Amino acid sequence: MMEPKLILEQTQKLIMTPELKQAITVLTLPSLELSNYIQHQLEENPVLELPDGMDNVADMSGGEDTTINLKELFADSSDLGLGSYTSREKKENVFEPVAVQHSSLQDYLKFQLHIIKLTSRQQQIGDFIIDNITEDGYLAISLHDMAQSLKVNASEIEEILKVIQTFDPSGIAAANLAECLKLQLDPGNPKYELFIQLINDHLDDIAANRLSVIAKSLKLTIKETQELVDEIKTLNPKPGLLHSSDNTVEYILPDVVIERVANDYVVLVNDTSVPRLNINPYYRSMVQNNGIIDENARKFVEGKLNSAVWLIRSIEQRRLTLFKVATTVVEYQRDFLDNGISNLVPLTLKEVADKVGVHESTVSRAIAGKYVQTPRGTFSWKFFFASGVVTSEGDAASANWVKKMIQDLIAEENVKQPLSDQKLTNLLAEKGINISRRTVAKYREELSIPSSSKRKRY
Repeated sequence: MMEPKLILEQTQKLIMTPELKQAITVLTLPSLELSNYIQHQLEENPVLELPDGMDNVADMSGGEDTTINLKELFADSSDLGLGSYTSREKKENVFEPVAVQHSSLQDYLKFQLHIIKLTSRQQQIGDFIIDNITEDGYLAISLHDMAQSLKVNASEIEEILKVIQTFDPSGIAAANLAECLKLQLDPGNPKYELFIQLINDHLDDIAANRLSVIAKSLKLTIKETQELVDEIKTLNPKPGLLHSSDNTVEYILPDVVIERVANDYVVLVNDTSVPRLNINPYYRSMVQNNGIIDENARKFVEGKLNSAVWLIRSIEQRRLTLFKVATTVVEYQRDFLDNGISNLVPLTLKEVADKVGVHESTVSRAIAGKYVQTPRGTFSWKFFFASGVVTSEGDAASANWVKKMIQDLIAEENVKQPLSDQKLTNLLAEKGINISRRTVAKYREELSIPSSSKRKRY
């Protein structure tokens, strides 16, 4: 019979304190997002400020003691700044974000609508239609529903819709894929009727590359059918994507730059976009002041000072972690940097974590959503942590390199007799790469390359 008992035992647990949670957040954020995060912290914490000049930096990264003695911390009159090192020369044009201004699809269509001579009622209908066009360029609402919403006849809607369907990009405001493709056809083309028949009756056959079925139905040769299908495939199934609906500027900014200097590689961590932080001297003097101040005010200031110091420490720790991870990756991937993708070796988070001396989850957070600029191009950090396969000689080859080999084999294939996945498997085996047909199929699909039956040409 079980009886209730009172047992006293000691266990170790990792408590997710607000400071630890903040450190994890800071480590995970890419440079631009970190900059926004810091701006938000500046608004919330009056103790933090941006300096006017370039001051010395206090090292906030050493030690594991989480107890902060604020009087001792500020005794050296350091400003606790972050982000500028007197020994580091500012290097120009190292970090070059690529900015892309997206033009709104709706704005682009309304511009075309408003230069046409229309009545105010027709303008209202046109604006309503355009506002109901999806990002892909399709009409998201029926004529009947639009007529009910605007309390007008469906014929009035249809009249303006036909006008909008003549706008650029071609194929816009269609109700479905077939209509979208037909809107892009030239009625003056001698093959126009054949194209219409193809789109009406054989879209599924085109997608599956069933040319013999289409040829039999249209009473054409395989070669004639191939030519027609090739022309159909030049049409855009999602014309709206030519004009993004997001009217913002997007940046791809590397968090780390690896540069070749003579015969070596130098790692530079991008903190140029990260605002430098100081402790406001007024609040610092309050902590150092031995006079009597209101106890509630003291507790408030000390709490904010603790938060400020933790934020600065977390940002510096992020910089050091990124530097150590990047330096370790350079050691492992030196052959890739020297000679290209064929020398990219498989690499795991654990290998890097063990070398750096941190948990692999820390490495995972450090590289998440971030980019690195190298002499070989700009890559997502995950590119360097690809899985691998073992060659017949017992060496390791990265999955990215195997994918490149598959891509090259397909690029050189006879299009009339494209390589099947099994044939690709055999060819890779001849090159010393022993992987299954299923893995070849998986890599091919990840490269967005269709199967051999869909690649076949006649």
